[in-house]
Amino acid sequence: MLGDKDAIATVAVKDLGKARTFYEGVLGLRVADAQGSEAITFKSGTASVIVYRSEFAGTNKATAINWSLGKDIDRVVQGLRERGVKFEHYDLPGLSQKGDVHAFGEFKAAWFKDPDGNILALMGQ
Repeated sequence: MLGDKDAIATVAVKDLGKARTFYEGVLGLRVADAQGSEAITFKSGTASVIVYRSEFAGTNKATAINWSLGKDIDRVVQGLRERGVKFEHYDLPGLSQKGDVHAFGEFKAAWFKDPDGNILALMGQ
């Protein structure tokens, strides 16, 4: 029923101004619609990311958004690091780590947090 419909990522934040600076200025997402003081819709490729104001911002302890980067993961990690993004490091079974990128065979991943502590991930090969 939903397999041919687009999904939209939604992320709770406390301060829309800080969120806009991060998602637009640091990550490079494009603003598609800013709904006053409650939400901002960004475009990321053909997908949408809604960042909305909530008192529950940053309470999710799992990954909120993943970006699939293919072979560009190392380049994107380097670029985000140059923009001040600090990456998370996890000691997970079967994963090795080279700098900020974790690997499991050909699969690579890197995790970082937005200003509210939401966990965001980059995936590639």
